Amino acid sequence: MTIDALLARAARRLAACDSPSGRLDAEVLLCHVLGVDRTWLYTWGDREAPILARARFEALLAARALGHPVAYLTGVREFWGLRLATSPHTLIPRPDTERLVEAALAHGASDQGRLLDLGTGTGAVALAFASERPGWSVVGIDLSLEAVALARYNAQRLAIGNVDFHTGDWFTALNEESEKHDESGSARFDLIVSNPPYIAEDDPHLRQGDLRYEPQSALVAAEQGLADLRHLVDEARSHLVPGGWLLLEHGHGQGAAVREALAAEGYADTATLRDLGGHDRVSLGRHVEGRAGGERS
Repeated sequence: MTIDALLARAARRLAACDSPSGRLDAEVLLCHVLGVDRTWLYTWGDREAPILARARFEALLAARALGHPVAYLTGVREFWGLRLATSPHTLIPRPDTERLVEAALAHGASDQGRLLDLGTGTGAVALAFASERPGWSVVGIDLSLEAVALARYNAQRLAIGNVDFHTGDWFTALNEESEKHDESGSARFDLIVSNPPYIAEDDPHLRQGDLRYEPQSALVAAEQGLADLRHLVDEARSHLVPGGWLLLEHGHGQGAAVREALAAEGYADTATLRDLGGHDRVSLGRHVEGRAGGERS
């Protein structure tokens, strides 16, 4: 069977399973098996597919037909031009989150500074920012030991040296570390960014698509998805330098609630940025030293 025929059959099989991107998924899986890029597939589609490669491809195709994410089947996902290793212990990096990176770069335009990425997962946001700001010191924190190990592996493989990853529950790791130092502000940052859990427990999307296979602890939050966002708003000020920014990714219907939480805690210049689809995606605010919670920007 030629590569073109194999792909056509695979695309029909995935379409029958209601896959919205059957042909693309089939191409990505076959590229992974053959160790080639998609241009190679288009150029050499009349070649016969090797028997062993066909067997591996059919196994991956069967898993995809059951709904398993392509990023977990191949073990990689591209984000911000970086080829990141993925695993079922972490969320799959998505294009919408690149809006968070763009906002961080816009508010961290200086040559030097410190950025904290909370809930770092694969390290996608931390590594993307660190790759663009080599003079910055970047720290990523995640509760999952497996996620931190994967983020460290990605940093090593990509040769990005200005980032460190640690295990901890939000700011806990920083609090423990700061106890080893004097009051020099060693645990304060110019930017704090996060893509925390923000999906409500009863959201039907949790039973659809890739979300069915991703770690629920990285997706779901109480208070209709707002609990972790509010916690970060409450705690971040003590870890920001005066004038430092907090930037939070959230769901498309949560912008107003996050801005309200930021304003209630005394952040200035609060705003919400939209993604390429026109949906609210990132809300942010600037820490003003001595500004009491409850004052509005």
